[in-house]
This record gives sequence, C-alpha cells and structure tokens, in this order.
Amino acid sequence: MASPQPRIGVVTYPGSQDDRDALWALSALDAEAVHVWHEERELPDLDAVVLPGGFSYGDYLRCGAIARFSPATQAIVEFARDGGIVLGICNGFQILCEAGLLPGVLARNASLRFVCRDVPLTVERDDTPFTSRCSAGQTLVIPVKHGDGRYVAPAGLDPR
Repeated sequence: MASPQPRIGVVTYPGSQDDRDALWALSALDAEAVHVWHEERELPDLDAVVLPGGFSYGDYLRCGAIARFSPATQAIVEFARDGGIVLGICNGFQILCEAGLLPGVLARNASLRFVCRDVPLTVERDDTPFTSRCSAGQTLVIPVKHGDGRYVAPAGLDPR
C-alpha cells in the first residue's frame, strides 16, 4: 500500500547549506523527507526532488556549473524529463539552469552587492503542487539572499 505522505528527496552537494533546513521543513509539512547524496547515480522512489541553497562545490567556476555534472544531477535531469517535480531553491535554481532544465542563467547582481531581504510575491496560480495551499492573488513574503540572483532569460523568452 502506498504511503499517504509524498516522498521528497533533498540533494546534498559539497557546499550545500540549506539541505538540513529543507529536510526539516518537508517533514514539518508531513512529507517523507529523503536525503540524496550528490554521488548517487539513481534516485530512490520519489514523488519530487528539492535542490537546496548553498555553494555547491564552492561555486568556484560559476554558480551551479560544477554541480550539474554530479551523478545525482544527471539522475534529476532524467527524473524531470520523465515528468517528475523538481524544485530548485537558491543555488538549486542555479544548478537547474546550468543543467539545462530551466532556460536562462543567473548572473551577478547588478549592484555587485550581496542581497539579503524579504521580497513580496503574488501567487498567480493556485493549481500547481507548489501553490495548492495558497490562493490566487495572495501575497507571500519570501526571504532572499544571493550574490548571483539576477535572472537573465534567453532572447525572446518572457520570464513571467
């Protein structure tokens, strides 16, 4: 019999900082949080995957550029292409862009300064797995912290 709890994997790369926070938050939301190590070539049976924030592999080349080559990232690419749900938070979003799962790149902030503040977001749709507990039009206040968080969409793509 299948568990009523969704099984959600959280990937840990060398340099991840928010993986334990993600595991805790998912458990607090009554999900079965499953740790996934960056060297794993196959994902366990999961309903979704979270790539948390931090500085994967030290971000020495470019944010997320080295992590895209990890075995777990390759498994996540296959998982996503097969219709799996994947959430990238902070550095995780950068990794998803570098892996080609999301269009565009995240570049250095225009101010060249580190940003740490709360940002209000409006829920546009409430029919997705990430917004199903929200109401369309609702304002959420989300904390952000980044030095490379300026999203640059490919030419011709509306980032909204």
